[in-house]
Amino acid sequence: MCGIVGILGKHEVAPMLVEGLRRLEYRGYDSAGIATVNDGVLDRRRAVGKLVNLSDLLVHQPLAGKSGIGHTRWATHGGPSATNAHPHRTGPVAVVHNGIIENYKDLRAELAKAGIDAETETDTETVAMLTKLHIDQGMAPVDAAFATVERLEGAFALAFLFDGEGDLMVAARKGSPLAIGHGEGEMFVGSDAIALAPMTDQITYLEEGDRAVLTRTSLEIRDEAGRLVNRDQRTIRMDAARVDKAGHKHFMSKEIAEQPTVLAGALSAYLTQSGIALPDPGIDFTKVDRLTMVACGTAYYACFTAKYWFEQLAGLPVEVDIASEFRYREPPITPGTTALFVSQSGETADTLAALRYCAGKADSIVSVVNVPESSIARESDLALPIHAGVEIGVASTKAFTCQLTVLLLLALKAAQARGRLSDDRLTGILADLRALPGTFNAALDRDHVMKEVSQDLAKARDILFLGRGLMYPLALEGALKLKEISYIHAEAYASGELKHGPIALIDTSVPVVVMAPKDSLFEKTISNMQEVMARGGKVVLVTDAAGAAIAGDEAWKTIILPQVPEVLSPLLYALPAQLLAYHTAIAKGTDVDQPRNLAKSVTVE
Repeated sequence: MCGIVGILGKHEVAPMLVEGLRRLEYRGYDSAGIATVNDGVLDRRRAVGKLVNLSDLLVHQPLAGKSGIGHTRWATHGGPSATNAHPHRTGPVAVVHNGIIENYKDLRAELAKAGIDAETETDTETVAMLTKLHIDQGMAPVDAAFATVERLEGAFALAFLFDGEGDLMVAARKGSPLAIGHGEGEMFVGSDAIALAPMTDQITYLEEGDRAVLTRTSLEIRDEAGRLVNRDQRTIRMDAARVDKAGHKHFMSKEIAEQPTVLAGALSAYLTQSGIALPDPGIDFTKVDRLTMVACGTAYYACFTAKYWFEQLAGLPVEVDIASEFRYREPPITPGTTALFVSQSGETADTLAALRYCAGKADSIVSVVNVPESSIARESDLALPIHAGVEIGVASTKAFTCQLTVLLLLALKAAQARGRLSDDRLTGILADLRALPGTFNAALDRDHVMKEVSQDLAKARDILFLGRGLMYPLALEGALKLKEISYIHAEAYASGELKHGPIALIDTSVPVVVMAPKDSLFEKTISNMQEVMARGGKVVLVTDAAGAAIAGDEAWKTIILPQVPEVLSPLLYALPAQLLAYHTAIAKGTDVDQPRNLAKSVTVE
């Protein structure tokens, strides 16, 4: 969730650290700071709020030095304040940290007895305090940092900087991602390769439990047992790390508009002239008895949608679970189970923990990720990239539709392997899929209609979303998007559940967005819509031309999308879910790309 940047460089690092942190703003944060070593002297600057506040501080209080660490903090222990902002310093050591130190209270009590008292409310300060204690006891900086890491319980990505050590940095990871960047006479550390992209395209990803010692000309990595290890150095694609708005006002707008292109890219990665091709080792769906799907947030709704596809098309029983609850239920994993995990970043802490719970129990582990080098991808038997490209907006858009695309292709592959889908029908669905990017472009032309509707939605305090069948997960996604970026209270229900409680919420002040393409459940959904309107509810009907012709002009507002086959409707109807939220948030004046309290990559439990 937080962001880390570290540099052992040839030039002044303060502006480079701030720029690296700026590339990590999408993760979400409420304070920021940097520390440098200049002529052997360790110093730091910290500020609350956006990075511009830190930049202003550095104008008035410059920080020199060619070695440094930087951090954007998303508050966990202790509220947002300059005191609680990273880097934390105790004596000769400064530390930046992503994650949570679970045993920090016990360590603080121990340190207090040694005369080292905390100055902040944070768990991270304990890391610096403990390292200082080890140095006071005569340990060298590297040994002190390693001894500290041994005592920590919880999740962490750490970077240490030391007074008097202008050519030394220590890094460690457990449960939170961390990457090392290689330059010519320079070395870098980052919680995300995006932060390092302007400085290097040569990256080494630390693995679970790794500790690294960096100088400008060397990198030494030890595993959790203390053994020297080699980790692969990879070249990252610079276009994949590109972070700009390409003329759009917001990253979210850009990423919504990119969907036709990225969908085409995802399809081309998996479709051949003869059908659907998966990377090796593939999956033998004839031996799969049950599919367990686990994810968080929007990725969970992608799984929920795919449950319909796998069960209806392939006849394969599917369990869908929220990652943060999954492993605590201790669910039995029966023989013949394939476990599938969906995560945009591939580093989602709860999803990764659920994957590790299933490892050794499930017959195979499959992941659907946007970052092929991520922890979830590396720990899977089969990783399926979604090819969405870098997604900066906190509210997921193009990653969601690419996740749906890959999951649909997987369901079709399963249906074919299990003899549930004829070659002719598969060929027809794939032809419709290949045409979908063009259909998306046509739907984007309806943006002005959704913008107009959103001006009225922005006046509401509560909004309901309804959908049936494949549209129920899309209703859930629509409500989530609206909550995330407009801060309007929104809920979603299966249309058939309306009479079982939610109809009590209906009055003339509550807009109800009804997702209803002309599909096999359309008439039932329209009946539910009539129940809403009979009680004064203001219905926003999202449908196609055939549905609009049947519904007539009774709805308060109607948004007409191009017609697509029922099986593809979730992909297309993701678009109005996104655009209604986007334009409503704009109308309310909220921060679209960095909504309050949220982070893009949730790397703590």
